[in-house]
Amino acid sequence: MLIQTIINGVIQTLLNPSRKTKQILVLMLDVFSIIGCILISFSLRFGHLYFPTGDIYLMLIIFGAPLLALPIFFSFGLYREMIRYVGFKALWRIFKAVSLYAILWGLIAFMSDLNGIPRSVILINWLLAIVTVSSGRLAIRWLLTESTIMISQSNKTSVLIYGAGSAGRQLNRALNESSEYNSIAFIDDSSEIHQTSINGLTVHSRDNIKDLIKKNNIKEILLAMPLLTRTRRIEIINYLEHYQVVVRSLPSLIKLAQGKVAVNDLLEVDLIELLGRTPVKPNNQLLKTNIFNKVLLVTGAGGSIGSELCRQILSLKPHKLILYDISESSLYLIEQELLNIDSSNVEIHPVIGSVLDLKRMKYIFNYYSVQTIYHAAAYKHVPLVEFNQSQGVLNNTIGTLIAAKAAISSNIETFVLISTDKAVRPTNIMGASKRAAELTLQALNKELHNTCFTMVRFGNVLNSSGSVIPLFKKQIKAGGPVTVTHANIVRYFMTIPEAVELVIQAGAMAEGGEVFLLDMGKPIRINDLAIKMIQLSGLVVRDENNPKGDIEIKYTGLRPGEKLYEELLIGDSYLLTENKLIMRSEEEMINWDRLEPVLARIERAAKNVETEKIYKLLIQLVPEFNPKSNGFDDKEDIK
Repeated sequence: MLIQTIINGVIQTLLNPSRKTKQILVLMLDVFSIIGCILISFSLRFGHLYFPTGDIYLMLIIFGAPLLALPIFFSFGLYREMIRYVGFKALWRIFKAVSLYAILWGLIAFMSDLNGIPRSVILINWLLAIVTVSSGRLAIRWLLTESTIMISQSNKTSVLIYGAGSAGRQLNRALNESSEYNSIAFIDDSSEIHQTSINGLTVHSRDNIKDLIKKNNIKEILLAMPLLTRTRRIEIINYLEHYQVVVRSLPSLIKLAQGKVAVNDLLEVDLIELLGRTPVKPNNQLLKTNIFNKVLLVTGAGGSIGSELCRQILSLKPHKLILYDISESSLYLIEQELLNIDSSNVEIHPVIGSVLDLKRMKYIFNYYSVQTIYHAAAYKHVPLVEFNQSQGVLNNTIGTLIAAKAAISSNIETFVLISTDKAVRPTNIMGASKRAAELTLQALNKELHNTCFTMVRFGNVLNSSGSVIPLFKKQIKAGGPVTVTHANIVRYFMTIPEAVELVIQAGAMAEGGEVFLLDMGKPIRINDLAIKMIQLSGLVVRDENNPKGDIEIKYTGLRPGEKLYEELLIGDSYLLTENKLIMRSEEEMINWDRLEPVLARIERAAKNVETEKIYKLLIQLVPEFNPKSNGFDDKEDIK
């Protein structure tokens, strides 16, 4: 192994000399080519091997030809060209340079009035010189590329390119210059081009993928079809997930054509595409209604939802954007990110504060003359809130109440609460506390004031701090096991940007007191998601049927407060809106005079860490709250 490595190193050194050395080698090759072409021209004309003897002037014209050719070649830039990348334009320059040299040499030979130079030799020399000088460079190119590729082949990843169109062909050319990938064949769905050859690669039907993988030890399949519809793309990804290969995709044909996409831009297939959701074009007018040229404040601005709200709000040109968060580090990170992307001179103000601090919020709301609030501050991680019930209720329910009171006091125009599907028939403190927050805003909206309160309810978002996607990726990278709480657990999923875009539009539709629901599509089994992620990473699930697989899926049991499935509707009644992904729920509410004393008792119980009382009061507010249905009867609060 060591000897082979040394030999490869020596060969690589010989095949990759310095640029100056390459130029000297090409120049010397041209010198011999020029002289050789003239001698061969004479030999072809006379019908026998020719070498001049006796005539000093003839020998000078033959062997002195490089002195005429090389300056011309230099002037045409033939020695500035990188031999490894010689193409059509370089060959056209060679043709023009050699033609000029051949014409001048012919004139000199003709005008020398030497009897030993037939006129046909001039024509033959021109043709031979063009072929020889061009082929010499192409031969060196082959030596520097193809030979190098053959030596390093064992270190490259063998791949198939799915898509033999323009993007696939350009990707193949990029791979040929890379040190990472070795393209084996094209896969294409068009039967008309099957078994044809493109740039040396055969085009196969996808029915041949299994044989190609086995025969060529394929490790990855690269998708080069950037213009496919989402539905067709998902169908192809679902087909490929059964093979033990990593699937990567090419971002954009336009970027590829502009030279903005390189081999390193090949991405692992985004699981967003596996959700089967087709984004609906947003209503730009709705997006701007509560934002354009207004003063916005986002609570929980450093969180997953809050930070995306800030990004999208910034793009809609508010007058000011206030970032409100209790976490100094999170606040600093989102502020720096927004400052780096802001080119519209929007005022960005980071404010450290708690949603439980009424005076602080009143001061901030009035000081900046806030007009719209997106209330994203909440404790959302179900098991953590289940272990810290008092703090969950204080932050999620009482924090919303205090923020709402501050909004009313400051004459805020619109207050939008970010809610959750876990508020529907909750089995955990997090869900119950968010449902209580919804009821609070619904009740306050009926009171006489100038603030419009509304709520937007949706399920899990991909790649948020509590999402299973980052966890699964980390576990797969570590070799497993991938942990799933229950084989039959299902969840709704949506991307953070899409959820926030819909939240902004829903808030703009608000008339007061509504609960808007986001259409999350079909629920997805977490177990199926784990299997897909393992397979699309080029690995095999290890189970009873396949004990030699790579990654095991381990079932850990439902966590405290966790349900097998989530819902978005409490009842069966809802209305459609102008956006088909946003619905308006019609649900029962509690009047403020009944709700206020219960909230006061909940606040006292939470501050005194009276866990049993917290549960009883929440059940009084949210009768469908059933903490025992999650299988965890023993409740213990440490804070």
